[in-house]
Amino acid sequence: MRLLASTVAVLGFVTAGVAAQAPSPSNARRPANVPIDLSGIWLGGGPINNIADGLPAGETVPLLPSAKAVLDARRSRDDPQASCLPSGVPRIAPYPWRIVQTPTHIFFLFEANIHSYRQIFMDGRAHPPDPDPTWYGHSVGRWEGGTLVVDTVGFNDKFWFDFKGHPHTERLHIVERYTRTSAGTLVNQITIDDPGAYSRPFTVTFTATAAGGMELLEYICNENNQDLEHISGPTQPGGDPARPLGVLGR
Repeated sequence: MRLLASTVAVLGFVTAGVAAQAPSPSNARRPANVPIDLSGIWLGGGPINNIADGLPAGETVPLLPSAKAVLDARRSRDDPQASCLPSGVPRIAPYPWRIVQTPTHIFFLFEANIHSYRQIFMDGRAHPPDPDPTWYGHSVGRWEGGTLVVDTVGFNDKFWFDFKGHPHTERLHIVERYTRTSAGTLVNQITIDDPGAYSRPFTVTFTATAAGGMELLEYICNENNQDLEHISGPTQPGGDPARPLGVLGR
């Protein structure tokens, strides 16, 4: 079974095999709204330890006092990921994930937690007027030049943004902008708008790295989730990404 430390280490040095994934021509030379190929296996691309890691230098997360109280009260063993529940959006576990691209849908397949997935509708539909709250929300996408823009609403309020425990409410609205800046690099610019937890919208940026030659493993977190009873104490502001809280069972 692939070790967590080995998987996360790949983030720093995986370059071999990325040529097997389709390269991205310069966006400056592309006609407007022409899809590019984002398919393949990726590592990273969202917050893991702390969503504030993606902020521009000098900025802080604009928590409302009520949300700050929730954050301060959270304990590490309460993290839904520690119970093998989905990570939500934009959180990413430090395991591989795959983009599957079709003309009408884009799917994100996640190795971590419960072998879960997101679906993004690319057929021009709108959000439903009152979507049922879910872990990954209702996502619609469009192309702006070489950038995939994903608009998502309809979240539940159960998942955490990161291991630190940043909260959100069902008023959450997220817009992600995925740009493949090179064959091996996928930049994700994420705008978070949740007036129930944050005083203003804010934007964070994370980078995914192509993991050529890797495949998703079957990972059933519930099957070997031995550590939950041993987790104690508050959530941590940072920590070693090779041993993050809440990523268990492997």
